[in-house]
Amino acid sequence: MANNKSALKRARQNEVRRLRNKSVRTRVKSAIKSVRAAASENSHDKAFQELNLAKSIIDKAAKKGTLHKRTAARKISRLTKIVNSVSD
Repeated sequence: MANNKSALKRARQNEVRRLRNKSVRTRVKSAIKSVRAAASENSHDKAFQELNLAKSIIDKAAKKGTLHKRTAARKISRLTKIVNSVSD
């Protein structure tokens, strides 16, 4: 465990950030899962709506620094490719 004052504060900050990042990552995974589920049902309209929601969530995660911007772009690209392959 940390010994000095600044290291103790850093440990507290890291714990808060860890919990925040965990919830953001969970939200991203749930959004991705809902897009994939909608695409597997061959419902193009529903999949497209879920995709727009997922894009927003993923972009916010990248903006906050939880995800790297290229990781976010890659995830959005792959989801878009899946949704575009769905035919109604």
